[in-house]
Amino acid sequence: MKFNRIIVAMMSLTALLCCLDHAQATQSSSLKPQYEIYAIRYATVPDFPVSGLIKGADPSRKLDIAMTVWLVKGNGKVILFDSGFYRDQFFKSWKVLEFAKPDEYLAQVGLKPEDVTDVIISHMHWDHADGMDLFPKAKIWLQKDEYTYYTGEAWQNPRTHGGIEKDDVKALLNINLEGRVNFVNGDAQEIMPGITAYIGGKHTYQSQFIGVNTKQGTVILASDNMYLYENLDKHMPIAQTLDADSNLRAQDRMKQLAVSPKFIIPGHDPEVFKRFTKVTDRVVKIE
Repeated sequence: MKFNRIIVAMMSLTALLCCLDHAQATQSSSLKPQYEIYAIRYATVPDFPVSGLIKGADPSRKLDIAMTVWLVKGNGKVILFDSGFYRDQFFKSWKVLEFAKPDEYLAQVGLKPEDVTDVIISHMHWDHADGMDLFPKAKIWLQKDEYTYYTGEAWQNPRTHGGIEKDDVKALLNINLEGRVNFVNGDAQEIMPGITAYIGGKHTYQSQFIGVNTKQGTVILASDNMYLYENLDKHMPIAQTLDADSNLRAQDRMKQLAVSPKFIIPGHDPEVFKRFTKVTDRVVKIE
């Protein structure tokens, strides 16, 4: 009987400690800045094959995908997560509808390019990084290994820089020469109060996604670490990855980090603009 009482006491103590840990985590979150997040649809690419987004999907399925950037506001900051594209060569290679140039789409939410204080780049693919040089006062945040690889070794082999544009690499180098590139050194780095960068799956050499503290809790902006809600719902890796398992691990981690699955936001799903609060025809507030 005495032994049983000790076991019960130990279980009660464990439960108490777990409650304290949860309370401390909640208190810590409430003490951090709380940001507002907006998804901005700056273009549409029509009839995109879903098999290029979800590994193993029916090749006949097509989707008008949303080209999206995210505006994060709070704590005296105006932050973009990804920067869109604007250079002429992309319009020769892709059919693009409803396009707004990156330094112009901010007008939809009453901002100018020089208002942007920071641009966090998830990865160096053209549709996410091309517009970074249009925000003259912004600091650029990028995984250090992503920068090192695509400004160096990747160009020694023609098969190791697919989707990375020379113009974007040159722009990034110039921004670094201006002293405006901040390197993210690895995983789970709080790069600003209430905003944490996490290493993603191997979509590129070292992609990242971010967790943002909001009044709802932690919102995960996945970018291309999760193209569509369907990736998460069916636990299917993205089609464009160097390592499918790394992508699934990233998805699983997002579920652990986000306050709820509702607040794991994919990179190209037009459904985002139906699920959240409409601000304009091309802007929704993530709440």
